[in-house]
Amino acid sequence: MSAKHSASMRNPSRPSSMKIRRDDTVKVISGKDRGKTGKVLRVDPVKSRVVVEGVNIQKRHQRPTGIGGAQQQAGVIEVEGTVHVSNVQLLDPKSGNPTRVGLKRNDEGRRIRVSKKSGQEFD
Repeated sequence: MSAKHSASMRNPSRPSSMKIRRDDTVKVISGKDRGKTGKVLRVDPVKSRVVVEGVNIQKRHQRPTGIGGAQQQAGVIEVEGTVHVSNVQLLDPKSGNPTRVGLKRNDEGRRIRVSKKSGQEFD
């Protein structure tokens, strides 16, 4: 076996750095929900997946649970599923179109996310 490690040999518990964060507005660029936009609700950096509001809706059959006063309703509920981060693109703050994201250092040395199309900073 060679000294170089492939992507599958990496430590799975170590999260990859993701350029998409919670509360970002993204557009789905592939899959059954292509073209939809929504806000990122959750990010899973270990699996490189995001949960986007109103995208990848799945039905879950739920039993009534709860002891005492907090009774949870039974039935079929709809929840958002995860989408791989490669299937979404961040929306440019200037034009509102999907754009790739670059990283740039500011005066203090902190990394800032930058739109590749307009050069506009996110955050």
